[in-house]
Amino acid sequence: MSVLDILYRDDHFVAINKPSGLLVHRSAIDRRETRFALQLVRDQIGQKVYPVHRLDKPTSGVLLFALSPEMARAVSTQFAEQGVYKRYLAVVRGFAPDNGAIDHPLKEELDKMTDSRARQDKPPQPALTHFRCLARVELPVRVERYPQTRYSLVEAIPKTGRKHQIRRHMKHIAHPVIGDAKHGKGVHNRFFQTQYHCHRLLLACVEMRFQHPLSADEVRLSAHPGEDFIRLCEGFGWGKYLSGGMPP
Repeated sequence: MSVLDILYRDDHFVAINKPSGLLVHRSAIDRRETRFALQLVRDQIGQKVYPVHRLDKPTSGVLLFALSPEMARAVSTQFAEQGVYKRYLAVVRGFAPDNGAIDHPLKEELDKMTDSRARQDKPPQPALTHFRCLARVELPVRVERYPQTRYSLVEAIPKTGRKHQIRRHMKHIAHPVIGDAKHGKGVHNRFFQTQYHCHRLLLACVEMRFQHPLSADEVRLSAHPGEDFIRLCEGFGWGKYLSGGMPP
């Protein structure tokens, strides 16, 4: 059994650092998958757990579970009301702007298998992401038409929780996340695979803050973005930017 990195645990919640490539729970989208964070955490702590939010399979980072249905409902409400602070790190194509806010409504992405009964004509939903560029690098390598190739390390704070929000918003401003097979650029994804042996989505939830439903205290959770993410950033001279962040 795989041992997951437990970031926080009390009588009501447990948080882990989910590795990239691990599903949160069983899904019809990937019937061949046999490992799920929910079951692994349950087996590791010997107690049933209840997911309270989403984290895409290729995204790594802070994943929170409740230990009872009541606590799950309480924190799920905070997520729904945009009361949970989340901070992500992403490596993107190009030189990203110094900072900005991407206020761009997103139409719900429906899966043919799991969302066949969902409303197909639902209008785009409001979506807002704040971001800032932490560091940039220019490589003397031709990946597309230019003799040099540029990348940025970006910090993103989603204010809403739409599916694939950060990935879609970064694509919207022409700075897709490296490793994103759906919203990114294949030529850059392949470059990172061959040049840096990096086969993951370079997006990680590195910090989360929520209000404990019983004590009303703020709970702060932090996670490293993964060894492969760290190795890549250190190679680009970005190691010092992997901690700290914007205020909520």
